[in-house]
Amino acid sequence: MTRLGLVVAEFNRSVTERMEAAAREAAADADAAITDTVHVPGAYDSPLAADRLARRDDIDAVAVVGAIVTGDTDHDHVIASATADTLTDVSLERDTPVTFGVSGPGMSGAEARERVEKGAAAVESAVSLTQEL
Repeated sequence: MTRLGLVVAEFNRSVTERMEAAAREAAADADAAITDTVHVPGAYDSPLAADRLARRDDIDAVAVVGAIVTGDTDHDHVIASATADTLTDVSLERDTPVTFGVSGPGMSGAEARERVEKGAAAVESAVSLTQEL
């Protein structure tokens, strides 16, 4: 059984709570266990939590979910890029799969609500990587 850590961004909670539910359902469908869940303020805050989970011996992979919606500036692009880059670093430095179930940037709240399946996809990828590696 694959043991997962789950990081959930709270910003845009109306979306991320549905992403979290999709992630949990995908874990159950894959016969994986979510060993621990860490809620963080926003997607940008997820790398530290992912790193802490990836260090643990009782976690095989970490799935990160969040939603980054567009605003009046390009800030969403900066947040998404920094988050993706840093999560990749965590995965490589810890030799642990860390999957990116963060939707955005450049999308509206309505578009984010249409992409809640990213939560399930992050878990499915984490399980797949754990089995392959």
